[in-house]
Amino acid sequence: MPAMVTRPRPDMHMTTKPMIIRRMIMRAILTMNIATAIITTTSIAVTTITTAIPMLMKTNRPQGTGKHERPAADVLNEAHRAAEMSESEAAALYRLMTWLSPSFPVGAFSYSSGIEWAVEAGDITKAASLQHWLSSMLADGAGLCDAIFLTQTYRAALSNDNALLADIAELASAFVTSRERHLETTAQGRAFIEIARAAWNCESLDRLIAACETTIAYPVAVGLVSAAHGVPLAPTVHAFLHAVTSNWISAGARLVPLGQTDSQRLLAQLEPVVVATAKRALAASLDDLGSATFRADLASMRHEAQYTRLFRS
Repeated sequence: MPAMVTRPRPDMHMTTKPMIIRRMIMRAILTMNIATAIITTTSIAVTTITTAIPMLMKTNRPQGTGKHERPAADVLNEAHRAAEMSESEAAALYRLMTWLSPSFPVGAFSYSSGIEWAVEAGDITKAASLQHWLSSMLADGAGLCDAIFLTQTYRAALSNDNALLADIAELASAFVTSRERHLETTAQGRAFIEIARAAWNCESLDRLIAACETTIAYPVAVGLVSAAHGVPLAPTVHAFLHAVTSNWISAGARLVPLGQTDSQRLLAQLEPVVVATAKRALAASLDDLGSATFRADLASMRHEAQYTRLFRS
């Protein structure tokens, strides 16, 4: 049987040749991409190494070995010196913490600023209602007004304006809304002055007190003493409002009653109100004095006739 010869079909050669050409083109393109990627990667690597070497040399260089670099010990010592207070700053802080501490014997613990009647009347029954009451007293009542009196007293004392000092002292004494509130602010003011003169007296303080020519309210007394001793105004206003707020919370804690943890939570929650009130007082003038806490004013008036009382106001 003769051998069979397979002949390619006429269209087979036509189909295979374009495929071979296409594959060759694809291989060439792939080879070019790989070469480009290698070149790019190599370039990136070279650039990275070139950039990293100086950084590593700079990072690993020991401190103080450069021509213009300072030893680490010098930098650390300078930071410590910057963090330290000067002798006058330390003295001012010490006195401010002492004068407005609950242990400073001005008798603040015996006054409630009308809070006792508010508890009796049911206006204050728990921590939340006490917070609302005190927020109003700080922002729109006695807190703001007393802070303004302190600020204006301090500035008048620094400017040696005796006539203005006398006017501020008289206005602060007349600004309270009830007989008990007048007793509260003047008794604390008198005690503050007496103790400050006994333990922290200075010549300028006697002169400032004499210039007032009238009964000195508590915020006026704090302004006089802090100005006489050169204690900065802004910290004084913040510390004063903190002391007043703490005393109000202490009265409320005994009357509601509240636990120590709730009292501290309340003090923390009132922090932004205290800060905002201090900021307003520092930017205010005597023309900005005014109160909108009518219920608190009524409470201080009605407390005078309250049947059972733990506090003097």
